[in-house]
Amino acid sequence: MTAFGIRLPAMSSLLIWGLLWEIVGQLDLTFFVPPLSQVFATLFEIIGTPVFVKALTETAYAFVMGVFFAIVIGIPVGILMGKSRIVDELLLPWVNIFVSAPLTALVPVLMVLFGFGLTSIIITTTLFAIWIIILNARAGVRQINRSLVEMARSFGATPLDAFTKIYFWAALPEILGGVRIGVIRAVKGVIIGQLLISIVGFGALFELYASNFLMGHFWAVLIILFALAFSISEFLGYLERKVAYYAAKR
Repeated sequence: MTAFGIRLPAMSSLLIWGLLWEIVGQLDLTFFVPPLSQVFATLFEIIGTPVFVKALTETAYAFVMGVFFAIVIGIPVGILMGKSRIVDELLLPWVNIFVSAPLTALVPVLMVLFGFGLTSIIITTTLFAIWIIILNARAGVRQINRSLVEMARSFGATPLDAFTKIYFWAALPEILGGVRIGVIRAVKGVIIGQLLISIVGFGALFELYASNFLMGHFWAVLIILFALAFSISEFLGYLERKVAYYAAKR
């Protein structure tokens, strides 16, 4: 971050916003924004409690399973769309529809089909993440130099060999970019699922604290959620930069 020609340390903007938050909270302008110091004090109070640990476990399980299915299904489908014109024409309109559609509207349908349990929450999380993963994998495959595929065929590579040794690795930068964005969308999906389908996990904590006007507790849980999502996103971004040379090799 640079201000007035002076290079400031990383995360300076967060420190500035944190200071403004503390000032607004200390002025007691609204109960909705308690002082940031109070929020962090509350965070350290609740972070080790059985209720919080149970909520974190339930949310983490639904999140991990949803992202797992989004990756396992989304990457092969995206690669297949990128290499096959027929499959691309069949699936691309639907993928674009689901990317742009308000997926929250599908939650009642999932509740009818799969009930009010964990299965519906996992499917909701998967639906939020999978479409951008498909599109990025497709885009990565379409950037591959066709001579790589032709060379592999001339050496007798099977379609499975081409899939695992050429398409996946050559499209890896775009795939990781899609996974990073998909993970961020999956965070929204799992919380929406826990709020609308079954009040469990972090969704239950948000509902409990908001209904009882415990805004310090509410913001503490929200900060933890944001920190987890940010950490995962930054880690995937680091991996994405590490494999960026694949794009140059294409």
